[in-house]
Amino acid sequence: MRVMKSDELEIGYERVFTVTDYYDGPRQGIANFNGAPHFYDCIFSDQEDGYSNSYRLSPISIQIFDLAMEDWAIWERWECAFYNGTATQESHPALPRDRVRHKEIKVTLDKELCTDVKNCIVCTASFAVIGDSQLPKGVIRPLQVRWGNPESETETFGCNSLRGC
Repeated sequence: MRVMKSDELEIGYERVFTVTDYYDGPRQGIANFNGAPHFYDCIFSDQEDGYSNSYRLSPISIQIFDLAMEDWAIWERWECAFYNGTATQESHPALPRDRVRHKEIKVTLDKELCTDVKNCIVCTASFAVIGDSQLPKGVIRPLQVRWGNPESETETFGCNSLRGC
């Protein structure tokens, strides 16, 4: 098996920048789609009473992307400190020095990072870890994603039938 560099993507994959919701896999965050940052949101299947493998993808502006990346860096500092034993669960999701800025950014991101029902597409996703990271156990590893076309799920999960922001 070939070991990839931490910044090297496999052919056909795109960069995952953030994972802001995780349950048995990434459920929400930001990733590239066709080379541009998009908010991804996993679709819950009421029929199967669980998450599907389909995601709604909504384009985001560079300004929102930059804020999200700043907030992700705040999260990563906290997560590494937590798993290294230098931060407690009570300080979640930001270290004391980052708490004020995190709260400022969160106000904007809570309004802006959501599915745009008028301008989203639905794709399936295959996530994979990038490289051989030396991060502490428990820390989210760098990820890549391969987007695919859902077969029969497009009509069931089409954006026009979903609530957005």
